[in-house]
Amino acid sequence: MKHSHEFRDPIHTFITVRSDERKVINSRPFQRLRHIHQLALTYFVYPGATHKRFEHSLGVMHLASQIFDIITSQGNIHSNIQYLIPDEDSLRYWRSVIRMAALCHDIGHLPFSHAAEHKLLPVDWDHERITKELILSDEMKHIWQNMTPPLRPEDVVRLAIGVKKAPDLRFSIWETILSEVIVGDSFGADRMDYLLRDSYRAGVQYGRFDHNRLINSIRILPTSEKGSAEPALGIEQGGKEAAESLILARYFIYKQVYFHHIRRVYDIHLIDFLQQWLPEGRFRTDNDGHLMNSDAEVIAAIRQCAADPALPAHDPASRIQNRNHFRRVFSSVPGDKEGAIIQPGKALYDRACAQFDPAKLRYDYVPPKVSSPDFPVLLYDGTVASCLSLSQVMENIPTMEVDSIYCCNAILPDVRQWLEQNKNQILALGGQEKLI
Repeated sequence: MKHSHEFRDPIHTFITVRSDERKVINSRPFQRLRHIHQLALTYFVYPGATHKRFEHSLGVMHLASQIFDIITSQGNIHSNIQYLIPDEDSLRYWRSVIRMAALCHDIGHLPFSHAAEHKLLPVDWDHERITKELILSDEMKHIWQNMTPPLRPEDVVRLAIGVKKAPDLRFSIWETILSEVIVGDSFGADRMDYLLRDSYRAGVQYGRFDHNRLINSIRILPTSEKGSAEPALGIEQGGKEAAESLILARYFIYKQVYFHHIRRVYDIHLIDFLQQWLPEGRFRTDNDGHLMNSDAEVIAAIRQCAADPALPAHDPASRIQNRNHFRRVFSSVPGDKEGAIIQPGKALYDRACAQFDPAKLRYDYVPPKVSSPDFPVLLYDGTVASCLSLSQVMENIPTMEVDSIYCCNAILPDVRQWLEQNKNQILALGGQEKLI
């Protein structure tokens, strides 16, 4: 039997890894995650939220392993999907693949994680593509080949990034389901761990739910949605309340932590800084260039630029370093859309830029996010139904959206007065009228 090691973790108590899996953990791509904040500059608002992608990835591996064991246990396999489950030797192989895919699913993240990577990477690049290139690199291939059993890098890639982010790869039904175990919208181990870990480290209650009850109820189930018999991850009916609590946890932590207006404006200042500090305003995407950049290098550069007014990135660096962020002056509410204007904040921002220096204004927008995924539920009578037909909670969770304007503190009183005088007129006419 392979020798194993244990990591102590505040969320999952102990996380066990085999000695050959430890080689992946000790690799350059994974060790770099010790220096990538899970929640960017959120610790400016929630001081405890200083955790890194390293421990999150260990947690995702731990949860993905638990889910895999539950859904492949003979007593939990639905009769209509028995054909899908491989033999015992293949299951051992895929269990190793899913653990390593879960472990490596975040190795392509940029410094400070999700802070607007679409603005900081070349066209057609995202962190999933970088993850793919790293998993397929010669350095990692050598590790995969020397594991027991040896792993095919292409299998690790498919499970690590999933169908949505890998349209160029072909997935079997089995591989699609296993990728959903890690990155799925319904019961992905990635989502479960970040909700639990982020709420714990931020010191809030919003992201907590009964993950043990939920995991024990997860099943691979047939579904007849749109006439398709293709199976999907779902739950037994007894886990419905645990699934509802996950959906509610996600909604509230987005509203209170991820979409917190001060947290969001520090992302804006960070992007402003990186676009001025990075060569050509973009991160490198080659493996060596990616691995040499972490939060540590960015933080050192922020401190340097904040101390020297002659440097181009001095203004955003000093705002971050000295906590002198732009202030929120507008955040849309449902009533602002009564005039059929989709982005009230954008209409007001465009007009404000004509009245004030645009360099002293910022607009922040996240399009509406659907909070409730649709998944099958195995009822007590043996039939399968959609969760949305069984749960009013899931059916009625509101969408989540950001539509806000920020301004420099120096012009804050003037912008507030201008908005008070002109907001209703601009929104009523869709931002097209001429103001006197």
